[in-house]
Amino acid sequence: MRRSHILVGLTFCSIIFLSVQLYFLSNVVGRKDSEVNTNNKKNMKQQAYENIKTFLATCNSHKIPVILIDPLVLASIVNVSEKLSEKTCRFLCTGDRLTTFGAINNNWGPEWQDIVSEMTKKGFSTTMFTTRDPRLVTVDSVSSPSVPAHVLLQRQDHTIHLVIFYERPGNYLWHAPIRWRRTSPQTGEIRLKFGDSAGAYDKMEIVGVTIDNIAMLVPRNPSVFLSQIPHSKFLECNHKRAKDFYAKYPRDSTPEAVLFRKEARDVLTRGKIVLDQLGVRFWMSSGTCLGWFRQCDIIPYGMDVDLGIWIKDYNPKLIAWFKMSGFHLEHLFGKVSDSFQLSFVYGSVKLDLFFFYEEADHMWNGGTQAKTGGKFKYYFPKFTLCWTEFLELKIRIPCETRDYIEANYGKNWFEPVKKWDWKKSPPNVVKIGQWNKDELDDVIQMFDVH
Repeated sequence: MRRSHILVGLTFCSIIFLSVQLYFLSNVVGRKDSEVNTNNKKNMKQQAYENIKTFLATCNSHKIPVILIDPLVLASIVNVSEKLSEKTCRFLCTGDRLTTFGAINNNWGPEWQDIVSEMTKKGFSTTMFTTRDPRLVTVDSVSSPSVPAHVLLQRQDHTIHLVIFYERPGNYLWHAPIRWRRTSPQTGEIRLKFGDSAGAYDKMEIVGVTIDNIAMLVPRNPSVFLSQIPHSKFLECNHKRAKDFYAKYPRDSTPEAVLFRKEARDVLTRGKIVLDQLGVRFWMSSGTCLGWFRQCDIIPYGMDVDLGIWIKDYNPKLIAWFKMSGFHLEHLFGKVSDSFQLSFVYGSVKLDLFFFYEEADHMWNGGTQAKTGGKFKYYFPKFTLCWTEFLELKIRIPCETRDYIEANYGKNWFEPVKKWDWKKSPPNVVKIGQWNKDELDDVIQMFDVH
């Protein structure tokens, strides 16, 4: 009995002792850990602020304008009515270990070496990434000199990422992807906000502001710039593939082919202007997409220009706007809810607008045979949209271009095919029936364009 009392007493004392220890660990040690974490965050924010201040001062001393393009910071200043120039570090001290700036190559000459050297002297570890200058790459010359693409400047736990933008002939800004090397520094948990792929952006107007008591440049309309980031992925035309194609199939330089290329580019340019003004997303489709993918050029025997549009983006004003721009409506097939297609003519070149419908696991566009009322479907794997440059135009193409091309033209897309039956030749076409007789007047409309 006495032994039992002793065991109960010891157990009770042990419980009290453990409780005291747990209380001490959670309230004293835990409080110290919290204080350490808080101090670390404060130190990191202060380090970020000092890094940004040093970087901008160095760029200013060399008269190199850089633009704040960091999505997190830009998003925080959108719609802010009060002053941005408070002495407290409110906008730049987000706690993020990365801050992103941009520089336009027109203002980024040999001085960059001086800036990098000076930042190194100020305690930054610096890494420069280069790329081939795409503006100098052609089918005839598939190589070009290297130019700066990205700069990483790291001091302590904060990194500044400088993205170099280049003005391209299509009147837009372009940046290269980052090509990581084995010797490249590891960014740890930091995920760069630009550089996973090449990117294309509309030219932007820049304004000077003061943020957290530091003068800097930002896009005049941050919201517009931010809206472009998720859709900025850019694919370069494969000039090596085009060179190989023309080595096997020499370029058609007959007067007729030269004239068609010129007129087709004009039609593509005018069509782009109309659709951009309406805010309708579109991409190069069918033979026009094949020409870009295979030979970086218009296919001269195609005799038309092909564009794809999501049916959800259709604007009822589209036909009227094309007519006001000098296009003539040649035919209207289908209806908005099913197999819609429009064809316009400008001069001697036809512009086909194919409207695409999205299903759970595929995309499709419809075709209609005017003579019989036959209905056809062209099936495509799911795809997303990227930017490219074609004939000095910034224009969209399917990101999954090879899959798109192979769906429409099969595995032998590299071989030119001049005899093409739109009802039988494409491997992805299926006849699905006939339009109802009482619909024919609405779904098959032909117009005199002369």
